[in-house]
Amino acid sequence: MNGADDDKQLDDFSLVLGGPLYHLFVRAWMVNDTFGLVKRRMVVIALITWLPLLLLSLLPGESSREAIKVPFLYDIDVHIRFLLALPLMLLAELVVHRRLRPLLLQFGERGLVLPEAFQQFEAVVSSALRLRNSVVIEVLLIVLVFTGGHYLWSSQIALEADTWFLVLADGRHRFSPAGFWYAYVSIPVFQFMLLRWYFRIFIWARLLWQVSRMELHLVPTHPDRVGGLGFLEESIIAFIPFLLAQDVLLTGMMANRIFYGDATLLDFKQDIAAAVVFFLLLVLGPLCVFAPRLARSRRQGLLEYGALASLYVCEFDRKWLRGGAPQDEPLVGSGDIQALNDLAGSFEVVNGMRLFPFDKAIVLRIAVVTLLPVLPLALPMISLEDLVKRLIDVLL
Repeated sequence: MNGADDDKQLDDFSLVLGGPLYHLFVRAWMVNDTFGLVKRRMVVIALITWLPLLLLSLLPGESSREAIKVPFLYDIDVHIRFLLALPLMLLAELVVHRRLRPLLLQFGERGLVLPEAFQQFEAVVSSALRLRNSVVIEVLLIVLVFTGGHYLWSSQIALEADTWFLVLADGRHRFSPAGFWYAYVSIPVFQFMLLRWYFRIFIWARLLWQVSRMELHLVPTHPDRVGGLGFLEESIIAFIPFLLAQDVLLTGMMANRIFYGDATLLDFKQDIAAAVVFFLLLVLGPLCVFAPRLARSRRQGLLEYGALASLYVCEFDRKWLRGGAPQDEPLVGSGDIQALNDLAGSFEVVNGMRLFPFDKAIVLRIAVVTLLPVLPLALPMISLEDLVKRLIDVLL
């Protein structure tokens, strides 16, 4: 591949603009060159995954079953899954497409990748794009959905009672007509989209890991206190819609068990805590690959700027405290003091370098975002006044 092709791939980089499903969307007029038409994709996916369930559940004899504990219209999980979580995953594609490409270009525009290593950087990007476009990977995801994914879903059906999709007949459970569509169309589509997203995050993490192993030009005195990598924090914001999609999915599953089972919100406290930790690792983990590089840059910076500071303060001491200054040079207005202050500030920046290209504030923000969808389930357990006080305590 020649240099011009590599430059074009770098300029057109997108984590989501490729793969067999994307090309299917293009042929179906569900996406354009700017990855727009997201509302159209949301509607079409809902027509495939949710609308048939509604229509089949209204068939004569299906909607009038007296033994059904959870009718379709009262199934919180299914509505949240296909009318909220799935559209959020589609929206996340647009957000990630628009936000990640400019971030990747920053490695070159900020001089973080040295000219002699830029060809290697382009090769890393090209490798990520080939992985994103892989037909084999998406076929394997489909196989996984209809094997392990189906088994996992069927073995963890939340409610042990007759529902709109699963009824007890002749001593064993069987799918209703709506249940067959739910089990073999709607759920596989959702699982495929979810696994496809996890694979994309893997591609992003792999790309950053490969970049972190290159010889980067990190400047210890950069004001962002991460050697110039502070722009990567924006990638965390880009994945928030995807995190929300998983959050609302978890909320829907818990809501069904609380409202139609004998569970309470406190029964899920470990699940909620595990989900928060998992979501934090999902979006922060890929950036942690730069920690060794940042630690080395900080150590080197402390040595180099420490040596420079020692030379300067010795000269300053000799000149102004040991009589080395010319008789006609006034102390007031001298630039030496300002230079000493600037040098001290630079050393303080190096000493305060962080090991990760994100700060505590973004960690807290992601944690709060992941807890927000669960909040409606907690309202019956806590007064509004106590809830406001606890939110203020968390944020402040």
